[in-house]
Amino acid sequence: MKDHPILFNDVMVRAVLNDQKTQTRRVVRKQFAPDAVVAEVAATTPEGWQTSGHSGLWWDDAVAWIDDAVRCPYGMPGDRLWVRETWQAVEGNERARRIMTDPRATRGWIEYSATVQPGDEPPPRWRPSIHMPRWASRITLEITDVRVERLQGISEEDALAEGVFKKVGRHGPYDAVETATDDLLIYASPTQAREAFQRLWSQMSGPESWHANPWVWVLEFKRV
Repeated sequence: MKDHPILFNDVMVRAVLNDQKTQTRRVVRKQFAPDAVVAEVAATTPEGWQTSGHSGLWWDDAVAWIDDAVRCPYGMPGDRLWVRETWQAVEGNERARRIMTDPRATRGWIEYSATVQPGDEPPPRWRPSIHMPRWASRITLEITDVRVERLQGISEEDALAEGVFKKVGRHGPYDAVETATDDLLIYASPTQAREAFQRLWSQMSGPESWHANPWVWVLEFKRV
């Protein structure tokens, strides 16, 4: 079992903490051909015998050139992801390390030590998620499944697992969770969730990103 870092913004952190997000999609850096038949390379023993389990390598099974195989940078089932999010360090010594995370993710401060009091004034400087160290991460996820698919291949059910909600009292039947508060959200029924995920992806990755239809890693996980 290995640990791998992964970035989530405050919106997705809130969905994870509420157990409303159990999947995430990340673009494969080395893209396969548009007509590729992508499959995981069979796991092998050190002696080269095929065995059960996961190799973590993916290739175009129709061509099957091992030199073109791509390793999933997030790991394989059984590995763990530790979430990086916006944070700040609270003054203290190494024995009483304490941090606060972006209050937009939980609508309040997160306490990491008994020495942190609700009335404490937070330091002014927020640090980007990419700089969060392992010790400061409060969320650990266990990968339960990994696969590769085209972005537009997402189903309605999977869109819900990405954290799509139905808005109550807002314009449009479905949307993502960027601007809504928890008390205005209920689970969406699987009828237009895919359209909501399309809008969310376009907002986060750019207006042309959905139409590019890249190959993506699909990571399924559970919180531990």
